Amino acid sequence: MEANFISPAYNVIAVPIEKIKPNTYNPNAVAPPELELLYDSIKEDGYTMPIVCYYSKKEDLYVIVDGFHRYRVMNEHPDIYEREEGMLPVTVINKPLAQRMASTVRHNRARGSHGVDLMSNIIKELHELGRSDAWIAKHLGMDTDEVLRLKQITGLAALFKETKFGRAWIPEDESAFGTDEYDNEKDFQTV
Repeated sequence: MEANFISPAYNVIAVPIEKIKPNTYNPNAVAPPELELLYDSIKEDGYTMPIVCYYSKKEDLYVIVDGFHRYRVMNEHPDIYEREEGMLPVTVINKPLAQRMASTVRHNRARGSHGVDLMSNIIKELHELGRSDAWIAKHLGMDTDEVLRLKQITGLAALFKETKFGRAWIPEDESAFGTDEYDNEKDFQTV
């Protein structure tokens, strides 16, 4: 760990919502009742937690790492937008994409919420970024079996190209398939 590390929460800044954009990989989904509860919470208590963003100098925008639904509440509720004067509390982390994706997943998993299909897509993207199964498991708080299951959901052979598989069976001589022995249709009926 860095000797002079300062947690991002000590540097909250107010950012106009127009300068903030969602990431493209968030695996978290919130049901309408919970989203309404989040709105009620922000309406009653204000923003008690900042959203976490990465600042993209290239785009001059803040990209959400965690806090999409808090962002969404302001976007969808004019009363919140007006009261907050269009400003969201933001903490900034400066990490490369793979580490930001891992951070998003850790935040969501710590709250106990993430979508399986979206998690599989994150696994796919991290794999395409060159991250190993061991790296993915460590940084996303998973075991290797969970990584494997999520890779299987995507159904992409490319995710398994580096995997060595054992031979579970060896085919018998296939020459018998052309003989009279298998030409009778009743041989292929199922019970």
